[in-house]
Amino acid sequence: MNPTASRLSARELTLAYEDRVVVEDLDLAVPDGKVTVIVGPNACGKSTTLRALGRLLRPRSGAVLLDGAALSSMPTRKIAQTIGLLPQSPVAPEAITVADLVARGRQPHQHWWQQWSETDERAVAEAMTRTSVAELADRPVDALSGGQRQRVWIAMALAQDTDLLLLDEPTTFLDIAHQVEVLDLVRRLNRDRGRTVVAVLHDLNQAARYADHLVAMKAGRVVAEGPPSAVVTAELVREVFGLDAIVIPDPITASPLVIPSAPWGAPGGV
Repeated sequence: MNPTASRLSARELTLAYEDRVVVEDLDLAVPDGKVTVIVGPNACGKSTTLRALGRLLRPRSGAVLLDGAALSSMPTRKIAQTIGLLPQSPVAPEAITVADLVARGRQPHQHWWQQWSETDERAVAEAMTRTSVAELADRPVDALSGGQRQRVWIAMALAQDTDLLLLDEPTTFLDIAHQVEVLDLVRRLNRDRGRTVVAVLHDLNQAARYADHLVAMKAGRVVAEGPPSAVVTAELVREVFGLDAIVIPDPITASPLVIPSAPWGAPGGV
């Protein structure tokens, strides 16, 4: 895929923390108007790549491009008006309420001549409603459960109202029902609003079910990318995750469903 063919792309991207190179010579084009999910084993570079796409990490070499221009050269406000980012384990200011934290998502849209507006109010209210945190509006964020806090952070990212949304493990701390709720929300945002979404997920089956475009990484490189039906194979699962499995159609969505080989002690196991 041509890395210049989408609004957000990476070209020959190398990322490192001090002397440790995590991602090397990576090309990636994020399909416009689609949900892209990055998967791979722990420490493969998927979250590091997402951080670079959101300009939280400066490349060692190469570039992240937004509308053809290097992200590193763009004003922070312009980036924040275009790219919303939910990082791993964000930290809220002490004693801040849910409503106040979600409202911070509107900061990129504020100007000295125009502060809070009805548009801001609607965006915050809608974001809290969509993430089911409206009833928590007056609660301190640090008094919430892990799952509630995660939904509040997602609400803040939604309130930012950007065309591009980057989510790093958005289902962390959530039980299975809320995981599905959040991923359904992501799909609705894409379908109803045309949002381009890039998410990092650990669960390969969830990734295959919700992604339009799947990117599989290993050791800092893209091993395969494309529609989940083309990417998720038994061979790919073995190569990337070191797991013997079979892949069958999901009975509900027909997306690839990974079934690990029989565990030790089970019929057919080793």
